[in-house]
Amino acid sequence: MVDLRSDTVTRPSAAMREVMKNAEVGDDVLGDDETVIRLQELGAKMLGKESALFLPSGTMSNAVAIRCHTQPGDELVTESKSHIYNYEGGGYAALSGCSIRLVQGKNGMMTEQQVRSAIRKAAGSQSHFADGSLVCMENTANGGGGVCWEQSEIDAVSEAAHDKECAVHMDGARLFNAVIHTGVPADRMVANCDTISICLSKGLGAPVGSLLVGDEEVIENAHRWRKMFGGGMRQAGIIASAGIYSLQNNIDRLSEDHARIRSLAEAINSLDFFSIDMETVQTNMVYINVDDEKYSADDVVNELAKKGIDLYSTGPQDMRAVAHLDVDDEDIGQAISAFQSLSH
Repeated sequence: MVDLRSDTVTRPSAAMREVMKNAEVGDDVLGDDETVIRLQELGAKMLGKESALFLPSGTMSNAVAIRCHTQPGDELVTESKSHIYNYEGGGYAALSGCSIRLVQGKNGMMTEQQVRSAIRKAAGSQSHFADGSLVCMENTANGGGGVCWEQSEIDAVSEAAHDKECAVHMDGARLFNAVIHTGVPADRMVANCDTISICLSKGLGAPVGSLLVGDEEVIENAHRWRKMFGGGMRQAGIIASAGIYSLQNNIDRLSEDHARIRSLAEAINSLDFFSIDMETVQTNMVYINVDDEKYSADDVVNELAKKGIDLYSTGPQDMRAVAHLDVDDEDIGQAISAFQSLSH
């Protein structure tokens, strides 16, 4: 089966497993797992920040960041297609007591003016408004097709947030895909963000884990919330070693995933039965529309599965395919052939 459901399905390579087998471990809850410490130091250095914290998942990393930057009753601003709003179980409400103000942007991205207009403050509202205290961006924007923010817009949105005394959190689950596509170094990309979450277990290929990165004060606070949210881990060096390997070995190769998904998208878009917004095909994923409404996306997904291709439907007429390090050129060729057979 060619698995194009997500880059979360990647499995540790033999070289990564060897590193994991030999990892030095301690007790990370007590702060003495040297491998975890090295991973955190590496992540902070790569993003140009003071400190980092290792967490079990990107969802927890985002949840901890939100809790660090807000108080119950506050409001956060994010784009309507964001992962934080759509795919994290309402954690911003349940765990931080926040309301959310959604911006209807384009391809999962917001403009500076939209953010300035969306931020509300309790002061001056006769206490009618929630207090806007956090702006969240996502790069790459999954809901927008894996598109990348322009650096100027990241900077402008960050400035708008800071002007209104809001913190800025970057959901960088696929930040390094954006780095590869844009050529902007990671530390420059997030220079004006207060916290950044980066996922190690998607295209980078680690089996589990994310990093929350920021200044020392916010990460010290994050350590407390990680404990309260149940994210403290003991001999975590075994999985942290995989994170180190992924950051040192698997970033540059993301360009291969981008090229493969581009070739898949171009082939599918040439077929009568399907259409793709090719402007959104920038990184390692593509959203595919089923043009003939006699067939649903689920119908197509089921037929593709019979031909050895596994992917998700994302709506009544839409589905997503994602390339990753366990997908090679032969797999993409097999996927193209399967789509071609359905268009006849």
